[in-house]
Amino acid sequence: MEQPIYVIGHKNPDTDSICAALSLAELKRQLGQNAVAARIGHVNPETKFVLEKAGMEPPLHINTAKSTLAEIEIDQAVTVDKGATLRRGWDLLIENDAKTLYATDSEGNYSGLVTLGDISKIQMQDLNITRDLLKVTPVENFRAALRGTILLEGTRPLSGEVRIADKKMMDRNLEGAIMVLNDHEDSMIKSMAKGAAMILIAENFVPNDYIIDMARNMGVTLITTPYNLMKIVQMVYRSIPIESIMLPASDMVQFSRDEFLEDVEREMLKTRHSSYPVVSQGRITGSVARYHLLKSTPKRFILVDHNEKKQTINDIDKGEIIEIVDHHRIGDITTSKPIQFRNMIVGSSCTIVGLMWQEYGLKMPENIAKLVIYAMISDTMNFNSPTCTPVDRMLAERIATEYGFDINAMAEELFANTASIKGKTVQQLTGTDSKEFNIGGHKVAISQTFVFNYDDIPAIRDELLDYMRQEAKSRRLDLFLMTFTNVEGRGSRFLAAGPEAARMRPVLDRFEDQGFVSRKKQIVPGLARELE
Repeated sequence: MEQPIYVIGHKNPDTDSICAALSLAELKRQLGQNAVAARIGHVNPETKFVLEKAGMEPPLHINTAKSTLAEIEIDQAVTVDKGATLRRGWDLLIENDAKTLYATDSEGNYSGLVTLGDISKIQMQDLNITRDLLKVTPVENFRAALRGTILLEGTRPLSGEVRIADKKMMDRNLEGAIMVLNDHEDSMIKSMAKGAAMILIAENFVPNDYIIDMARNMGVTLITTPYNLMKIVQMVYRSIPIESIMLPASDMVQFSRDEFLEDVEREMLKTRHSSYPVVSQGRITGSVARYHLLKSTPKRFILVDHNEKKQTINDIDKGEIIEIVDHHRIGDITTSKPIQFRNMIVGSSCTIVGLMWQEYGLKMPENIAKLVIYAMISDTMNFNSPTCTPVDRMLAERIATEYGFDINAMAEELFANTASIKGKTVQQLTGTDSKEFNIGGHKVAISQTFVFNYDDIPAIRDELLDYMRQEAKSRRLDLFLMTFTNVEGRGSRFLAAGPEAARMRPVLDRFEDQGFVSRKKQIVPGLARELE
């Protein structure tokens, strides 16, 4: 199983971030890679609308770069019913080249485990131990281990002693004994008379009716088997039920598939078992050993629409970045080895992804093409943003022609359904599309939302500013901006909180007068000129 590659956008993902992750993941899959689109955060209303129009599900939500057992290759567990014979357990382990066998109850729930070594020890154990185990072994287990036929199932209790016919047989206490005999019917009669409870008869011999009737009257069990005497003596101990020697589940460390590898490793260091059960809702789902952890690789990531550490998954250092596709400034992400880094001056990360489809000579599925166009519309405000380039327009026109899309109609429908702040909480407004920056040593957060007009801002202004001041204080922000941007690219309005808010107010007024709309290309550079 190839470990997945997670294609993720930035925190508080916008439409371009989500669509780029989905589109690039599909491209990678068509190129033969096990890519999974993922997201860090919730899907905003605009993106939900786009996904519905494209008939797509949101990317997988993840919140850590640490790997779990579910994300690495582990062994398939070899299981057996706990009532089965040790012989059955041994055969399963040999057939599967395994060393650990997991026992289950009649409902399939994990009950315990037994190892190849545990079964081997039975042949070497003190007779007192094996005697006690054979004493409670079911008759069916003897038949199964010896590949035999039950001629008669008696009622005499077993002592667990295994005996063969010898010169001193009549001098021994055979009460409850398990006799291993060949075709000597006289020995059968004598052993039953001495109290034997079970007779295991070699080489498929069937005694005469007199002996069978005698056994029935005395409550003696008769089993005939194709094995010779030596083989019977060897195999009789493998008739013991697995549950008699297994380590109960309650006494054994077990893991779930969603446990982090570092936690699993820490628990393994406390014990000396060769393999450990992986359990889900009481059922065995796999078997994990130390070597699985040693040969595992970190979770792999492709970053889209960002390349700054504070915008990506918090513990990204636990994973491995193998590629970046972005249209923003180059940030502070570092990698341990060279990677593919696609950074272009375009208006949308989906523009780059669309070009990559073209470069590989692959035709985008129509739903992916819709994602790319909607993301470009969203990120460039229908190609009116100063971040928009001729490359964006050229690609959009080519896709629209190829798939018969009406871009203006798509833009009108998108903005009509999503460009409103009515009904949104202050948490939604500030958290849906928010990015943090370090500008001249100042910690700055800039949230952005798109509106048709600014008529609804006064009604929420005071509540929003109060919340922003609290957030600026708790997050230790020097400046927290809330940007309301006209969807047609006709400028923005700004609310500000934090220690630098008063000093930046004249600057923000100037941004409004100049019609700033782009966070990346206008707002951040404009703040940098003042704060650095």
